[in-house]
Amino acid sequence: MTPDFDTFKSAALAEGFDEVLERVWAPDTVLDTHTHPFAAKALVVQGEMWLTTGDTTQHLVPGDLFELEHSEPHSERYGAEGAIYWVARLNT
Repeated sequence: MTPDFDTFKSAALAEGFDEVLERVWAPDTVLDTHTHPFAAKALVVQGEMWLTTGDTTQHLVPGDLFELEHSEPHSERYGAEGAIYWVARLNT
């Protein structure tokens, strides 16, 4: 069962993350390989996406969690309906 945003946010802050937000992606968005200056833990709540790190691609749907390390190279592709996920970030 998917928690509500406030529950996700409270748990993430208790784990030490310092920023929690909702990301909304348009249908068929593609982001080539890039990095972020933060670590991330996210929960897909709507739509679908494909996350590629190294040689591994994950197909993520509502209820799936994913994590990225600080500066970890990755690419993202969003499905025909786009996607929404909640993400907790640890900025360093």
